[in-house]
Amino acid sequence: MEQPEVTFTAHNGWADPPVETAPALDGQVECDVAVVGGGLAGTAAALRLAERGVDVAVLEADHCGAGASSRNAGQLSSTPGGSPELSSTLHSGRFPGLVRFSQEAVRFTEELIDRVDTDCEYEPTGNIVAAVSRGQMRKARRNGRILRKAGLELEVGRARDLGMPDSFEGGLRVNAGGVLNPAKFVLGLREELLRSDVRVFERTPVRAVEPQGAGVLVRTPMGRVRADKVLMATNAYSKALSIAPRGLAAPIWVGMVETEPVDPGRLEETGWTSRAGLATEHNIMQSYRLTRRYTVVFGVRRLHLGRGTVRDREPDAATVSGLVRGFHGQFPSLQDVAPQQAWGGWVAMTPSMLPVAGEAAENVFYAVGCNGHGLAQAPYLGTLLADRMLGDEPHRDLVPVWRDQARFGPSPILNRPALRAAWVADRLSDRLGTPSKR
Repeated sequence: MEQPEVTFTAHNGWADPPVETAPALDGQVECDVAVVGGGLAGTAAALRLAERGVDVAVLEADHCGAGASSRNAGQLSSTPGGSPELSSTLHSGRFPGLVRFSQEAVRFTEELIDRVDTDCEYEPTGNIVAAVSRGQMRKARRNGRILRKAGLELEVGRARDLGMPDSFEGGLRVNAGGVLNPAKFVLGLREELLRSDVRVFERTPVRAVEPQGAGVLVRTPMGRVRADKVLMATNAYSKALSIAPRGLAAPIWVGMVETEPVDPGRLEETGWTSRAGLATEHNIMQSYRLTRRYTVVFGVRRLHLGRGTVRDREPDAATVSGLVRGFHGQFPSLQDVAPQQAWGGWVAMTPSMLPVAGEAAENVFYAVGCNGHGLAQAPYLGTLLADRMLGDEPHRDLVPVWRDQARFGPSPILNRPALRAAWVADRLSDRLGTPSKR
């Protein structure tokens, strides 16, 4: 297949980056709390701390929101990451709490969207876990029963009943949540941060976080910060700091593609009448959603494991070709719809496939690993952790993700052979589906 002409970017396809950035740290400052990382978790935590009268400094290697916070598919999901079947078995005691945390995260982030008051194109459409084969439909029904028992409101149905294209078997719709432009949301949140009393230092990568006596020293290329406490909201970039717990999370690069605009009439002919985001029941999910300009944004399908210090990268032609093949295979009547632009970003995946928070060392806290569900969960997790750092009793929604000990075992799936095997199994499953779904 000849690769269509596509604009490749190492940024994101949703919005241009800010024209100006906050000054980099140059010299020494002191504060109550230093937040390392200006993504969704770090920004929300800093705003919460400032509201409570805390002197806060945010240190961001790029501009706030430059990472996965703005490079995702823009699906505000109220389901936990990972497999509900596996999580409910391995973490049966806290699984209902994890489901509640995921639901409350959506409500919190919707309120944050209203507070930021920026046109991030939010549509409260809900989201659909989509089945592309009969086998996936059976899996969706099992997961639906598990999630419903844990307290999640959802409905299971056939494709047409849920407003999905005829090329799908069906799925389960979770009515909470929706879709939005993540970059516009993050840029609005960044402006809120810059208007606050928080001291923001962009273009300021952190080299080390070192507990010293009753406080913590944070080192950067041109300065340092002395703080009483530190919050590491570094997500996929956590491995660059030696103080991060070993095995905390693996950096995973995922790709996204956006098509040219599609005539709405053509979409309706396929049965695609719902504007809810779709995420398939593959081992490595594929996501599809419509934008306000009637382009289709889709992504993931394959996971790329990072080694060492991760850096920005453009998607390669092979990754984009694979994503486009998946799109055209799942939407056969849209074979002539061409990709227009492609981007990608790093997310953090934990061994449990669930978010975690804890204390890496005395006065050094961390929040990481929303495993692709961070658009909703990261702001909520950062806010809950901010309150915990100030001595509040742990919120009931923080308890299921809190780790008392900063030790993590190896993951059987976060390695190249396992990720390759998952991809192969997905492609085999696609071939064994009905002809319309190959």
